[in-house]
Amino acid sequence: MDKEERKTINQGQEDEMEVYGYNLSRWKLAIVCLGVLCSGGFLLLILYWLPEWRVKATCIRAAVKDCEVVLLRTSDEFRMWFCAKIRFLSLGAQPISSLKSVTNKVSNGHAVHLSENLAEENKHEMNKYSHTQSQQIRYFTHHSIKYFWNDALHNFDFLKGLDEGVSCTSIYEKHSAGLTKGMHAYRKLLYGVNEITVKVPSVFKLLIKEVLNPFYIFQLFSVILWSTDEYYYYALAIVIMSVVSIVTSLYSIRKQYVMLHDMVAAHSTVRVSVCRLNEEIEEIFSTDLVPGDVMVIPLNGTVMPCDAVLISGTCIVNESMLTGESVPVTKTNLPNPSVDIKGMGDELYSPEIHKRHTLFCGTTVIQTRFYTGELVKAVVVRTGFSTSKGQLVRSILYPKPTDFKLYRDAYLFLLCLVAVAGIGFIYTIVNSVLHQVEAGSIIIESLDIITITVPPALPAAMTAGIVYAQRRLKKVGIFCISPQRINICGQLNLVCFDKTGTLTEDGLDLWGIQRVENARYLLPEESVCNEMLVKSQFVACMATCHSLTKIEGVLSGDPLDLKMFEAIGWILEEATEEETALHNRIMPTVVRPPKQLLPDSTPAGNQEMELFELPAIYEIGIVRQFPFSSALQRMSVVARVLGDKKMDAYMKGAPEIIANLCKPETVPVDFETVLEDYTKQGFRVIALAHRKLESKLTWHKVQNISRDAIENNMDFMGLIIMQNKLKQETPAVLEDLHKANIRTVMVTGDNMLTAISVARDCGMILPHDKVIIAEALPPKDGKVATINWHYADTLTQCSNSSAIGSEAIPIKLADDSLEDLQMSRYHFAMNGKSFSVILEHFQDLVPKLMLHGTVFARMAPDQKTQLVEALQNVDYFVGMCGDGANDCGALKRAHGGISLSELEASVASPFTSKTPSISCVPNLIREGRAALMTSFCVFKFMALYSIIQYFSVTLLYSILSNLGDFQFLFIDLAIILVVVFTMSLNPAWKELVAQRPPSGLISGALLFSVLSQIVICIGFQSFGFFWVKQQPWYEVWHPHSDACNTTGSLYWNSSYLYNETELDERNIQNYENTTVFFISCFQYLIVAIAFSKGKPFRQPCYKNYFFVVSVIILYVFTLFIMLYPVASVDQVLQIVCVPYQWRITMLIIILVNALVAIMVENFFLDMVLWKVVFNRDKQGEYRFTTTQPPQESLNWWGKYCLSWAQGCRKKIPKAKYMYLAQELLVDPEWPPKPQTTTEAKTLVKENGSCQIITIT
Repeated sequence: MDKEERKTINQGQEDEMEVYGYNLSRWKLAIVCLGVLCSGGFLLLILYWLPEWRVKATCIRAAVKDCEVVLLRTSDEFRMWFCAKIRFLSLGAQPISSLKSVTNKVSNGHAVHLSENLAEENKHEMNKYSHTQSQQIRYFTHHSIKYFWNDALHNFDFLKGLDEGVSCTSIYEKHSAGLTKGMHAYRKLLYGVNEITVKVPSVFKLLIKEVLNPFYIFQLFSVILWSTDEYYYYALAIVIMSVVSIVTSLYSIRKQYVMLHDMVAAHSTVRVSVCRLNEEIEEIFSTDLVPGDVMVIPLNGTVMPCDAVLISGTCIVNESMLTGESVPVTKTNLPNPSVDIKGMGDELYSPEIHKRHTLFCGTTVIQTRFYTGELVKAVVVRTGFSTSKGQLVRSILYPKPTDFKLYRDAYLFLLCLVAVAGIGFIYTIVNSVLHQVEAGSIIIESLDIITITVPPALPAAMTAGIVYAQRRLKKVGIFCISPQRINICGQLNLVCFDKTGTLTEDGLDLWGIQRVENARYLLPEESVCNEMLVKSQFVACMATCHSLTKIEGVLSGDPLDLKMFEAIGWILEEATEEETALHNRIMPTVVRPPKQLLPDSTPAGNQEMELFELPAIYEIGIVRQFPFSSALQRMSVVARVLGDKKMDAYMKGAPEIIANLCKPETVPVDFETVLEDYTKQGFRVIALAHRKLESKLTWHKVQNISRDAIENNMDFMGLIIMQNKLKQETPAVLEDLHKANIRTVMVTGDNMLTAISVARDCGMILPHDKVIIAEALPPKDGKVATINWHYADTLTQCSNSSAIGSEAIPIKLADDSLEDLQMSRYHFAMNGKSFSVILEHFQDLVPKLMLHGTVFARMAPDQKTQLVEALQNVDYFVGMCGDGANDCGALKRAHGGISLSELEASVASPFTSKTPSISCVPNLIREGRAALMTSFCVFKFMALYSIIQYFSVTLLYSILSNLGDFQFLFIDLAIILVVVFTMSLNPAWKELVAQRPPSGLISGALLFSVLSQIVICIGFQSFGFFWVKQQPWYEVWHPHSDACNTTGSLYWNSSYLYNETELDERNIQNYENTTVFFISCFQYLIVAIAFSKGKPFRQPCYKNYFFVVSVIILYVFTLFIMLYPVASVDQVLQIVCVPYQWRITMLIIILVNALVAIMVENFFLDMVLWKVVFNRDKQGEYRFTTTQPPQESLNWWGKYCLSWAQGCRKKIPKAKYMYLAQELLVDPEWPPKPQTTTEAKTLVKENGSCQIITIT
C-alpha cells in the first residue's frame, strides 16, 4: 500500500515531482468547516496559503491509482506543494476494442504511433489490456500540462507527441500520409486544443488573490485593531498606502499578463491546410491540429502554430522569437533513411538534434521552395504547451522561486521580530493585569504591540531599492524581466562569456586563404576575387557551400557565409515561384561570377581558341544542401556546373573534422602545425573539401541521399582564414572584473586554440599564466575513460613548435617545480567532448576543474547549461553573457543571465542589453551590489524602527501610557516613509571594487551592526525615560501641571484648554511620553544616517540629494518644536511643556547618542569587522589580506582579536570552492603534471573515482 501511495513523475527532469493520492473525507471536512466558523474564517486563510495542510485536513490517504485528489511536491531544494483534482476524460461511444487501443496507447504516451491498420492493433491491445473495460481516462492538470494515468507504468505520465521515441523512418512510413478524420477526432479529445492560452485574469480575481496575501491580511488586522483603539488617522494612512500598493501591483501584474497574452496570441486562430489519409486537403483552424497531422506550409509563409518536422520542400524561417537572433535560417526536409543509399533507419527523431529540419511554434516562415504537385509539407510533432514556445511561456508563467540568502534571512528576521512581539504581548498583559486595567484595553494594547513590532511598510520599503535600480539599468540600456534577480547580481563572482559576438566582433573579416595542391600548402593569398581562381574548385566551394538566400532581393543568412560570399564577388540567383511551377522539381539556386572576372572577357593573343568556343556563361546550381550542424561542426552541398555530367560535393567546417573526412593522402603533413599557428594567433579557421560524385547519382537520388554518403572520401582543398577582432571595450571590461576579484570564463563553439589565443589577447589568461589542456577520451574496446593532460605552449615559445602533445614544456614545469606552479596561476582548457566525458566518468574531478577552468571550446548549447550548473554546484554565483542564440539555456540557468540583443526584452534571459557590448556586465554587477546594499540598509533601518518604537511603547506601557495617534502618524509617515523611500535612491559606486557585499542578513558584521544600534537606542531611550523622573520639577503629569512656570502665559494655558477627560482616559500627555517621543524621533534619523553607507558599493549619501534634503528638513523641524515649542503643533502631537533646561539635556542625550551610533557603525564596524567579512577569495584561493590601517598604533589586543578572527575565517570557508582551494594548496598531485594520464576506476563507477598514472 505504501508504495502505491507515493509515485514520482517527470523522473530525472527539472520538474520532477512526488505524487501522493488522497480521497475526500466527509467527517474531516465537517471538522474543518466548524474550525473555520470558530476562527472567524482565519483557518480558511491558512488552508488557502498552505495546500499541503488543506489536503491533509480534508482528505485521507489513498492509492494514487484510485485517488480523487493528488498532492504534488517538487523534488528540488524548494520542496513546494501543489494540489490538483483528478478529472475524467470520456472517449464516447466507441467499440471497446478500438477505444482501448487508443486509450492505452495514449496513456502510455505513444498515441502517435497508431498505424493505418487499426483492426490489427485493436486485436493486440485487446489481449494485452483485457482487464480494462473503462471508457474513461483519469488525468489531472498541473502548470498547463495534462498527466494521464498509465496502466502499464502504474503512474501518471504526460502525453508525448512525435518528439520522443519515433524514428525518422516511421515519420515517413507511418505519419507522412496524414490522419483519417476519425483518428484526428480521437487525438483531439486526448491532446486537446492546440493553443497556448494565457488567460488574463479579471481585475476582481487578481484583487482577491492580492488582498489574500498574508501581508495584506496582517495590515487588515492592524487597521481593524487601530480603529477599535480610535487611531483613525494612522489606520486611514495605512489603508491609503495599502490601496496604492495594491493598485500598483495589480496594474503591473495585469500589464505583464496582457503583454504575455499578446505575445502568444499571434498563432491562436490561423487557418491551415492539412493532408488527410485519402490524399484530400482539408482546411481547418490551427487550434484543431494534433500530433500526426500533415500540415501544408503556404507559399507566402506563415507564423507556425505548432512544432512540425519538414518532410518535403525547403523553408526560410525567422526564429528571432525563440533565439533573439534575426538571421534567417534555412530549413530542409528530414533525411529519409529508408531511401538512403547508406541507410540509418534506427536514428530517432529529436527536435533538438534535427532542429535544421524542424519548424518551431511561434517562428515565422518567410519563404518556401517546393515541388509541383508535392507541396511543402510538415508533420505536426508537438502542440499547445508541449511546443518549444509553449515551454518558454510555461517558464514565464510558472517561474522557479528565486532562492537567495537575503530573502531566506529576511523571513528568519521577521520570525525574530514576531518572537520579540510575543515577549511584548506577554509583558503587556501581565503589566496591565497587575495595574488592574479593564479587559478590553488589555486585549487592544497587547495586540497593538504586535502591529508595532512587525512593520506594515516593510515589503514596500524592500521593493523600493530594486525598482530604483531597475530604472537606472533602463537608462543605460539594460532591460530586466525579473527584478528580484538584480539583488542576486550583486553577488556574482564568476562570469561566463560567449566568444563570437560577445568578446569579439560579430562579423568576421576574411584575412586570406591558404590553398592545398598535391597535399602541400601553397603560400597564403589575400584576395580570392581574381581571374586565376574564378573557375577553381576552391572558389566554387566558397560560392556554393553556404545557406544564403535572398529575401526581398537582399542577400541574407549567417554572417560568416555572407563574408565568404562577398569576398569572391559572385552573384546568387534564386528561381521565382513562376519558374519553379514550370518544372517538376525544385529549381536550384544558381551562383555565377560577374562577367568581368571570367577569362573570356579579356582574351589575350596567345590564348587557345577553345576558350572562345566555350559558352560565355559559367554557372553552378546548388542541387542539395545539408545545413550546418553544430553537433557535426560542418555543412555540405551537392552542386553541378552548368553543362557538366557529374555533380560535385563541397564541404566546409571545423578543420579537424574536415581533415578526418578527407583522403589521408590529400591532407598536408604539416596540417596540424599550420592550423595551430593560425589558431594561436586568434584566427578563425575553416577548412574546405571537395569530391566529384559518381555519374550514376541522378538528381532524384541526390534528394534522398544521406549526408554520411556524401561527406566522406573527400579531397582536402585548403583553409579559409577569418579574422575575428576583439571588441574595443573587451580588455578594459575584463580587467575591471579581474580587479574586482570576479573570475571570467570563456564558453564558445569555436576551436580551442583560437579560444585560448583570444583569452590571452583579451587578458582573461595573463601572459605568464599556464594553460593545461584536458583531453578526455571515453571508454573504448574495454578500456576505461582517460584524461590526457597537456600544457599549452606559452606565446614566448617558438612558433614552429610541434602540436599540443609536444615535449616543449616550460623549464619551470619540471617535476620538482610543482610548488612554483601552484604559486603561479594556471588555467584548464577543454572542449565539449572532453567536458561530457569528464562529467560522466570523472565526477570527483569536476569541482577541481571548475575551480580553474577558464576556456571551454566547441561547447554545444546544452553543455553550456551543464557548465553553469557545475560552477553553481561549487557555490559560485554565476553570470552568463551571450548573444542569446545558442545560450538560451545557460542564460536562464545562471544567477544573472544577460543577453546582448537588439530586442528590448528577450524572453531568453532575465536581462537584455540593448547595446551589444560586454560593458553592460560591470554596470549590472555595480547596480546589483548597490541594490543589495540598499536592501540591507532598508532592512536594518526597518528592523531598528520596529525595535525603537516597540521599546518606546513598552516603556510607556509600564506607566500605563502610550504614544499619541498623531505622534505615531508623525513617526510613521513623516519620518519613516520619507526616509525609507529616499535612502534607497543612492546610485551605484562608479567602479567595481574587490570586496563583495555579504549574501545574507545573518552575517557577523550585519548582525553586529543591528544589535549594537539596538543596544545604543534602547540605552539612551531608557536613560531619558528614567532620568526625567529624577528631575526636581518632576511630578506625575496632570492638566494643571506647570513645570515651565508659565501659569501666567496665555500661550501655554490656551494649549491645554481642551478635553481633559479624554486626556485622563488615554494618559498620552506626560513628561515621560514627551521625552521618549523626542529622543526616539531623533534616533530614527540617526540610525538612517548611520546605515546609509556609500563606498564601496554606493555613492556617498551626501550625493543623494532627496535624502539629504528630507533628513535636514526633518531634523530642523523636530529640533525646532523641541527647543521652541509651537502651541498648535504641541496640541496636535499631544506634547507637554518641559523646562528649557530639560530640552537642552535631551539635546545633549541625542548628540551623544548620535556620536556613539556613528562611531560604532562607521569606525569600529568598518575598521575591524567589515574587513573580516568582506575579505574574499582571489580566483578560488582563500587568503586573508588586509591593507594596513592609516594609524600605526593599533593596540596589541586589537591585533590579537583581528588575527583570531582571521584564523577562524581561514579555517572554515563558507563556499565549497574556497574550501576546495585550501585543500588543493596542500595536494601534491594537483595540478596534474605534464604528459600524465588520469584513468577512471572501473570498480566504482558510481562515484566516478579516478587515479593519476604518470606515463613515462
